Amino acid sequence: MYQREFEQRLQSDLPRAVLLYGENDYLIEETIRRYKKELDASESMLTMYHDEYDFERAKGYLSQSSLFGGTNLLLIRREKKLPKKELDTLVELTGRNSDNYLLFAFAGEARDAKAMQSSFAEKKGGVWVRFFPPNPREGVALLRQKATELGVQIDDYALGHLLNLLNHNLALAAKELEKLAILEGPVGNREIDRLVYSAAPLAVESLLIDLFAKKPVTETIAKLLDLGEDEFSILRATQFFVNQIFLFHAYIRLHGIADSKAILGYKLPRQVEEQKAALAVKINSAKWLKIYEHLLQSELRLKKSKAESREALLYGILIRMQSFL
Repeated sequence: MYQREFEQRLQSDLPRAVLLYGENDYLIEETIRRYKKELDASESMLTMYHDEYDFERAKGYLSQSSLFGGTNLLLIRREKKLPKKELDTLVELTGRNSDNYLLFAFAGEARDAKAMQSSFAEKKGGVWVRFFPPNPREGVALLRQKATELGVQIDDYALGHLLNLLNHNLALAAKELEKLAILEGPVGNREIDRLVYSAAPLAVESLLIDLFAKKPVTETIAKLLDLGEDEFSILRATQFFVNQIFLFHAYIRLHGIADSKAILGYKLPRQVEEQKAALAVKINSAKWLKIYEHLLQSELRLKKSKAESREALLYGILIRMQSFL
């Protein structure tokens, strides 16, 4: 089931067993929030995060009557798919009791989500829905709903500016709206620029991950420049990122595993750690040498170049570096 169809379904009732996945964290979280609010289940619900998932505990929770005389809402947040037999059992148990609800917020690969869709078939009483990133107009419309709910006086132009500043991250924009709600009077670009931090650093990280994954990067570079990043800061961030990935590469070659705490001195979220490790193992020693030589030469070229030619030079530097990967 796609997003619009699911939203129409929510107007009449709340499906009792739902698989949520896709590339729109904001709408996934809004769906969860809606269930918690409409079912008044914030106190009685059971949430299992990632490795906390325990099939026997989940089964036991759905097999009992609500301790508070209300609903049993089981929320599973996980990046790895669940065994089909376990999912089928949980969906079946949800269907046996009209007070039971199951939400599976899946943060893994789309192909793994598709493999679990059969467990959430409508004939079994389930629903699956995939959320896609909103276009700019849809993003502003969703923020408009949030602003109205919070009582924030803000026009669509300012909402668009907020989204652009935060690299079109709806979840971040919604959080910033909650902060802006404490202001008295209308909120415009001036208040946003004064009180909201740019998401450019997050966009740089996204750019470099795409760069190493050999995905198109020209559009992201343009966004970064629009966000106010300059060519030198993007190049410095690239050098820093390359050093990090090389440290992962060297540690994995020595120890056979990736341990961000040992490599960087602090623990990264597991998904980020695995992502950087996967990038690191793809590059051999000869390629690393080419990358470092290219970055050193590029830094000198950028420093010697005229201001009007630096943007084009940056595109060339990053695209050339991608050819070495």
